[in-house]
Amino acid sequence: MKYLRSILFVFTALLLANAAQAQSTNVTASVAFDFVVADHAYPAGDYAVKSISDSGVPILIRNKDEAERGVALSIPCSSVKPSSTTKLVFHHMGGQYFLYQVWTEGNTTGREFPMSKTEIQLARNSQPEIVIVAANLTR
Repeated sequence: MKYLRSILFVFTALLLANAAQAQSTNVTASVAFDFVVADHAYPAGDYAVKSISDSGVPILIRNKDEAERGVALSIPCSSVKPSSTTKLVFHHMGGQYFLYQVWTEGNTTGREFPMSKTEIQLARNSQPEIVIVAANLTR
């Protein structure tokens, strides 16, 4: 009986560690256009997008020279198939780009950012164009 409990304990610990890791986001990308996240504008440049906590909810967005940085809240999103690449997904509407989701290769879960006020207003009148920017997974 103790042996069975030990196996269950190890199995549960592995599952929890795997779940915590799946929530974590840590990617870099070169974004060739200005964009908005949660009503905060960012200029084009090289960016790191990183979870601040194990929950993955607050995400730090900062450019390479750290002149631009901000924190945005995120929610989990999922897909039936694992993501084939690590990527940032943007909505393009009204000449503006809005960071929509972050995906890491091999995962069925990603992070999604709530729509900004401007994005909500633009979405009322037009369908967003999806723009994907390749990203690199960092540790």
